[in-house]
Amino acid sequence: MRYKVLVADPLEDVGVNLLKEIADVDVRTKLSEENLCQIVGDYDALVVRSGTKVTRKVIEHGLKLKVVGRAGVGVDNIDVDAATERGIFVVNAPSAITTATAEHTFALLLALVRKIPQAFSSLREGKWERTRFVGSQLQGKTIGIIGLGRIGTQVARYAKAFGMKVIGCDPFISEERARQLGIELKELDELLREADIVTLHVPLTKETRKMIDARAISLMKDGAILVNASRGGVVDEEALYEALVSGKLAGAALDVFEQEPPKEDSVSFKLLQLDNVVATPHLGASAKEAQEEAALEIAKQVMAVLRGEFPTTAVNIPAIPPDLLQLLRPFMELASRMGRLLSQLVRGRVEEVRLHYFGSLSEVETEPITRSFLKGLMEMRLPETVNLVNAPALAKSRGIRVTDERSTEPTDYASLIVASVRTHQEERSVSGTIFHGVGPRIVQINGYRVDVIPEGHAIIVEQIDKPGIIGRVGTLLGQHGINIAFMQVGRKEIGGRAVMVIMVDTPAPPELLEQIKQSHDAILDAHQVDFGPEIASA
Repeated sequence: MRYKVLVADPLEDVGVNLLKEIADVDVRTKLSEENLCQIVGDYDALVVRSGTKVTRKVIEHGLKLKVVGRAGVGVDNIDVDAATERGIFVVNAPSAITTATAEHTFALLLALVRKIPQAFSSLREGKWERTRFVGSQLQGKTIGIIGLGRIGTQVARYAKAFGMKVIGCDPFISEERARQLGIELKELDELLREADIVTLHVPLTKETRKMIDARAISLMKDGAILVNASRGGVVDEEALYEALVSGKLAGAALDVFEQEPPKEDSVSFKLLQLDNVVATPHLGASAKEAQEEAALEIAKQVMAVLRGEFPTTAVNIPAIPPDLLQLLRPFMELASRMGRLLSQLVRGRVEEVRLHYFGSLSEVETEPITRSFLKGLMEMRLPETVNLVNAPALAKSRGIRVTDERSTEPTDYASLIVASVRTHQEERSVSGTIFHGVGPRIVQINGYRVDVIPEGHAIIVEQIDKPGIIGRVGTLLGQHGINIAFMQVGRKEIGGRAVMVIMVDTPAPPELLEQIKQSHDAILDAHQVDFGPEIASA
């Protein structure tokens, strides 16, 4: 049987030619949504890059579509929910840019430490200034890698080949997996103090935004080097500029900026004027081989679906029967929110995840719920795209042990999910349920009973149950213009340990959290939690 594939964005010939082995391929680029809707109904597969928007309307017109392929990583231009509802796989090519970005990281680093751009510029001016451009070698240096996903671990392999000592920081990698990679795991502050070179390979999230700020830079060695080929927003560029001008840092190698392209009045542009900065215009993945690899990878994934096989890079799970999906969807959303909560509560590297299902959930297939929990747990802190399909594989690749079990043991709820996460420092748990006609609720945090709608923003305060705490915290929030929507304290005994959950209309800035921690001697800790947008009632 010959299939029909529509390629709606430019794709390298190697990918097109591979698809032609089993399909008739039409390459038609720069189609409007209307034009795409008119023709997509004739095709079994649609392949795009970032230019074409695969909207719900397009998917509804794709009556024969079995798969939509994205020749790259992000799928923001594809309505994944609409595809899932129609039983259409959405696949991407997440590994294609790994080598290109890791190599570019070292290209930037080598250019910086050997002063190659400056030396070349001098040479073009007819000068021969050998003594002026004496550089440094990498062998024997300590490189600190923040973020140990595909790219970070590839950088680690290259660093080992250069004879460097490799230390790393990542909340989702086990000691065992790190040892296999030859990486010595450190806490972030330890890494910053010990590394001669710090390189960033993290996504841009609220946790990582400006993670390299003035405080972080102050911890780094005098004369250290910073490399950023991840996202511009993870570095406080003003603090970086001051550190480079003062000599605190010897140099910076940058592929990304807070403002792209940098405007003349921006800090990004000021950085480009410094002699101890080497920079490129976001070229990490811009290698011919990477584009070819993306084309090949997406072609293979599309072909797997057309042949009736399960693709390895699917970002959705259309294989769940519709009636089961309808039953599980509220619990999958709840589990995802529970994962997000624990992701923002736990400290240390995750080593084990346990899920326990009670009540009506003991009688159904719970794997999609487990996948949803893992997605919520990891998506805010990993550089890779985390989805329902790849979440278990990502956890396994990082040495995280995942177990789930179902029990008919009676509880106070018709259905209950109990999730625990153990790190190398601590263990925390959270429980959740769905109340019929009401919706999802978090009903336990670390053993303390609560009743929390898992949506919006929350401040979670760990404390000793003493008078005066609520008033002081409320006053601080009011002084910062943060409105309290709901407040609740969960405790087991009077005067014992307790947890206070404060739902707020806007997130609390880091400095406010610090003020809350210092506001009363009975406050043990405070966490900012982002549950995500409002969810519909069950």
